[in-house]
Amino acid sequence: MTQAPDRRPISSRDTGWARGLSRWLAGTSITPNQISLASIAAAALAGGALWAVGTADGAWRVGLLLLAALGCQVRLICNLMDGLVAIEAGRQAPDGPFWNEFPDRIADIAILVGLGLGLGLPALGWAAATLAVFTAYTRELGRSCGLPADFCGPMAKPQRMALVTGGALLALAEPLWSGAGGVLWLTLWAVVLGTALTVARRAWRIVRALHTRA
Repeated sequence: MTQAPDRRPISSRDTGWARGLSRWLAGTSITPNQISLASIAAAALAGGALWAVGTADGAWRVGLLLLAALGCQVRLICNLMDGLVAIEAGRQAPDGPFWNEFPDRIADIAILVGLGLGLGLPALGWAAATLAVFTAYTRELGRSCGLPADFCGPMAKPQRMALVTGGALLALAEPLWSGAGGVLWLTLWAVVLGTALTVARRAWRIVRALHTRA
């Protein structure tokens, strides 16, 4: 499968499971836009689980952490499949570009704010969500300036979701939801700092590219 310049480079596009799943979806009545909307549902599930785990214990806590990790990964699979079904299967819709981007912003907010609320740190969760939206803004700002889409990290969407997924799974080993100093506390701070660095890096690369082009 080809990687268009303005598409996020994702190695899993060329895996057998991704090709098989996209072919199956292409053979159904499910549209790429519906897959994009499903990513919001997965993110809401993950965010809600992260919020609820703040007051949960025992088996409930374990189940919620697993649900959060699953929701983050399903969100990424939906993000992968909507593009594969739309482009490789030739199912593009006129409003496809909107649904390719808008649900992602809602998904980021749902997951990161949910994590902050669960930790009792809503301001930090909102800071992470705002910075996540800014990564997309700087990417699209570069495109509006006539530059290629920049998906550089260190904390782009796949890395954010991998970190939250890993944090949720590692938190299973903690005897209690430990708040400050716990795995998920560290996870949220890592997302905030890494995403801030990503925004700054993308902004600097835009400015540098514009100077070079001039």
